[in-house]
Amino acid sequence: MKKRWIVVLIAATTLADQLSKAAALSKLALGQPVAVMPGFSLTLGFNEGSSFGMLSGVMAGKPLLMAALTGALTLMFAVMAFRARHPFERAGFALVVGGAIGNIVDRLRQGAVTDFLDLYWRDWHWPTFNVADIAITLGAVCIITASLPFRRRKEPVLDQR
Repeated sequence: MKKRWIVVLIAATTLADQLSKAAALSKLALGQPVAVMPGFSLTLGFNEGSSFGMLSGVMAGKPLLMAALTGALTLMFAVMAFRARHPFERAGFALVVGGAIGNIVDRLRQGAVTDFLDLYWRDWHWPTFNVADIAITLGAVCIITASLPFRRRKEPVLDQR
């Protein structure tokens, strides 16, 4: 992945996230699930904390602080994207940065991140999430995959007698 594609992937990720959230905000009512298929529904919600709602009590009412903290980490990951040598690693960092920017935009615009994707099994629900969260998770998988050592097949040693 050439370096200019990092910018394209970041922009595409942020755009996809923001467009999906705009659709959710215009079509869904807060807290009222819309069944898509068994185990998956669209349920509008807002997250003032970090991933999976962690720190929501501590960060409630402090969207600028959350945006600043997330922004600092995002800037660090953006630098890492441009320094990375492995294409999978570059793509991973770009996905993380694009997703993080999408969530930062929400915090600055409305004080909380818009979530609407709801996976569940009977009464158990995974924390509601969004396209940015998917990009961040996929990006982390790419970064981890790029860091795994790939072993070369050892060629059999020929008998030199």
